[in-house]
Amino acid sequence: MKKNIIYILLAGLVSFSSCTDDFAELNTSPNQITDVSLEQNFNHIGAYFPTMLDAFLGGRHQTTYNLAADSWVRHFGCPTPFVAGVNNTTYAPVWINQLWDKTYNSIMAPSSQVIKIAEETGYDMFVQWAKLIQVIGISRCTTYYGPLIYSNYGATGDVAYDSEETLYNNLFSDLDQILSVFSANTDYSGFSDFDATYKGSVPHWIKFVNSLRLQLAIRISNANPALAKTQAEKAINDAGGLITTNADNMILSLYGNIFHEYTISYPWGDTRMSASMESILGGYDDPRADKYWAPVGDALVPDHPDFPYKGIRNGAFLASKDLHLPYSKLNISFKDATSRKLLDAAEVHLMLAEGNLRGWSTPLSAKAHYEEGVKASFAFWGAGGVDAYLANNTGVPLDYDDIVETGAVNDFTTRITATVAWDETATNEEKLEKIITQKWIAGFTNSVEPWADFRRTGYPKLPTNYKNDSNATLGTIAADDFMKRLPFPSKEQTNNASGYASGVSALGGEDKISTSLYFDTGGPNF
Repeated sequence: MKKNIIYILLAGLVSFSSCTDDFAELNTSPNQITDVSLEQNFNHIGAYFPTMLDAFLGGRHQTTYNLAADSWVRHFGCPTPFVAGVNNTTYAPVWINQLWDKTYNSIMAPSSQVIKIAEETGYDMFVQWAKLIQVIGISRCTTYYGPLIYSNYGATGDVAYDSEETLYNNLFSDLDQILSVFSANTDYSGFSDFDATYKGSVPHWIKFVNSLRLQLAIRISNANPALAKTQAEKAINDAGGLITTNADNMILSLYGNIFHEYTISYPWGDTRMSASMESILGGYDDPRADKYWAPVGDALVPDHPDFPYKGIRNGAFLASKDLHLPYSKLNISFKDATSRKLLDAAEVHLMLAEGNLRGWSTPLSAKAHYEEGVKASFAFWGAGGVDAYLANNTGVPLDYDDIVETGAVNDFTTRITATVAWDETATNEEKLEKIITQKWIAGFTNSVEPWADFRRTGYPKLPTNYKNDSNATLGTIAADDFMKRLPFPSKEQTNNASGYASGVSALGGEDKISTSLYFDTGGPNF
């Protein structure tokens, strides 16, 4: 507890200062924090890390994720008709800047400051750790916007964007440097006081670096198959290994905060189970449903009383908030959560399963990695019955009926015919659908990569929005199509005009929600 208080105090002091030179202005009384005392145990650079790590999923979570990727990939539904029912969830985005601002203000800015201080004082391990923080932040942000300011970050005047192709090359190059330094210093202990994830264990961070490389390789596998294979096999073959057991998962501390979706679900009443979760988990009789969601009364589930969970269709018609409030909330157990996952063994195994289908050299077969991924997810969530689940070759997702609406309002017929059980005789496309559908389920509470997966592969075969308020100004989404990206923040057009123009040029299309990103090729998966 004492260390946590120190982290908070130091992080607050650091974020309050606009430049490290401001420390010199502090009174040098013995009762105040000085440069010398900050440098003890690396506090002058380590104090930044808890707040930077928290920025990946903390703060503004509702508009950054819950009303964005969580909705677009159908993990959570929304009972609240925000902005008269016309908002991000209905393809008329009003919250556009949130992830951009968080990435640049809470990740890129402080990490650049750390890099500057650490380089000046000769702490290369902290330089690389801060660079890794940047790679994580940018790799997530690009899934929303596409081209970003990265290699030119910190330049004066208008700043040019990196194209996505250039961006991924830069991220891979930075991971090379990070891995090289980490691998040469596996016994380094300097991170320990600031690392709530791995307690300063460099070998664990190396596994994360390799797993992140694999994630980026999978993401661009349709856009640049050769580079994807090279980078994936570099990650797979590295002596430091991958995250293949839950003990190695990249878990982010909540630093004393309440789990974000719990607050949005309970005190605020603004999020519920999605109809797609009801359809997929219900059809597969998935034991993880009990870990994710709170059950409802029989009156709300007359079509499947043995599966007591009810969700809201994404982009639903919402006559009033009260109508859908009785639907399934987040499971009450999340109230006591102290951390949340960013990258885990389930995702890694399922990525390896896909990689095997693509002809990459993987430790196990596609079937074995698929089943290991599902088993790791069940174990992570504490769900039982995984063997019976993996043997289920008959269950398919359910059709959906919005019980509080009359007629066909908000209803849909599932497009998914895939079952859970692996079928070695199936086509690669059919196998990929199983893999990505299970990756979608396992990715619950971390929707960034599932949304990227959905756009690049088309899986799972999710239902379209019932209510589609897209328009020509921000981009028109066809009735049978889905949200592609967020537009760049409008402030970029005024504050960084030529940089903004470079971003639009690199995008290869209009700055609209209907323009596909680099990894979303629209072509075949194989």
